[in-house]
Amino acid sequence: MSAPSTRVALIQMACAPSTAQNLDHASDMVREAARAGARIVCLPELFRSQYFCQREDHALFALAESIPGPSTERLAAIVRDEKITLIASLFERRAAGLYHNTVAVLDHASPAPDHIVGIYRKMHIPDDPLYYEKFYFAPGDLGFRAIPTSEGNVGALICWDQWYPEAARLTALMGANILFYPTAIGWHPGEKSEFGEAQYSAWQTMQRAHAIANGVFVCAVNRVGHEHGDVVLTNPDGATTEIRGAGDHTPASGLEFWGGSFIADPFGRILAQASPDREEILTADLDLSLVETTRQHWPFLRDRRIDAYAGITGRFIDSSQ
Repeated sequence: MSAPSTRVALIQMACAPSTAQNLDHASDMVREAARAGARIVCLPELFRSQYFCQREDHALFALAESIPGPSTERLAAIVRDEKITLIASLFERRAAGLYHNTVAVLDHASPAPDHIVGIYRKMHIPDDPLYYEKFYFAPGDLGFRAIPTSEGNVGALICWDQWYPEAARLTALMGANILFYPTAIGWHPGEKSEFGEAQYSAWQTMQRAHAIANGVFVCAVNRVGHEHGDVVLTNPDGATTEIRGAGDHTPASGLEFWGGSFIADPFGRILAQASPDREEILTADLDLSLVETTRQHWPFLRDRRIDAYAGITGRFIDSSQ
């Protein structure tokens, strides 16, 4: 049963080259959020490293780990100690040669030793300049999911998923009251002056529309900082492997992640918004009864013409055929 209200926290963080340092830093920020009253905490996409998909490099598959695995074991201890729900985005090694961009949802009320109550594998995989994710990740094969937690049903979608209304709709139809979007999105430095404001506005507007169309809360959490995808991986024996990122490492190369994490209510109103360039723990108290109240007054789900939507499953509707 859903809690009547819950406090959520989004961890907007900067990611260092060191995977060990990032996991330590994320753990500290999650504990801080929990001790400030957060019941659900969400980390940004692939928080254990700098955003490595800026180039195609087989050496970077060494970042992948099993779920459950070392990171979820570390995070499970925090979830258990602080009695929270945690949403963590990880580079999953599912089998030899098979990898996913995956969210694990951990909940303190789960009797399982790893406290994992569900996972979601990113369904929409981009392949754009400096976002070469198709090289690393197979598309998700679990579908869209509403994951039951002690704080109610949550949906955990990932970054590129946020541009697809179908993903938000199906997750809401499964019973999710809150949609979380762990994200790693930023500007190409050469494009920021011309397109930066419009790109951020489109990103936020799209997700606010998901909140309105589905009568749910939307929580989008991004990272901050300028990254070239440098990685220092701590190996099981304690040794480190350094993998230098792409580009010439000048301000004109790499990606500038734009932060701007935000929380919107089912009416699309912004409840809280983070800065574009600083680490923050962004929090808001969500009155979950607002989901039903909003849907009563704007009954979009009731009035859907499900008998008329068959075409949505086609790649394109060609009127000439």
